[in-house]
Amino acid sequence: MAKLERQLQGDFDAFLDYLHDGIIKGSMSASFEDGSDYASGAVRCAVRVFERYSYAGGNRVSLNVTLVGEGSNLFLSAITSGGSQGIFLKLNTWGEEAFLDKLAELADGWIG
Repeated sequence: MAKLERQLQGDFDAFLDYLHDGIIKGSMSASFEDGSDYASGAVRCAVRVFERYSYAGGNRVSLNVTLVGEGSNLFLSAITSGGSQGIFLKLNTWGEEAFLDKLAELADGWIG
């Protein structure tokens, strides 16, 4: 399991669309699994789950993305899972790290 967190600035919907498009277009096997949206007053929260096939690990990896926003203040939290092999120990987490690296690249490239 790997985790990424970032505080950003910008439009909530524009950033969410930017992430979605970047993740889907960033891997031939990436798919959008499901999502959930919540709002209370000025605070918004979106949860998105993506999957992709990891050639390095020979398995599927999931990426859970949570975006919280209040005005132009955004908080991104993303956690990967499922990319390890092994019964009792996590072995071969390359697929998880590569999926998260793609998201980090997108977040770092955001111009809000």
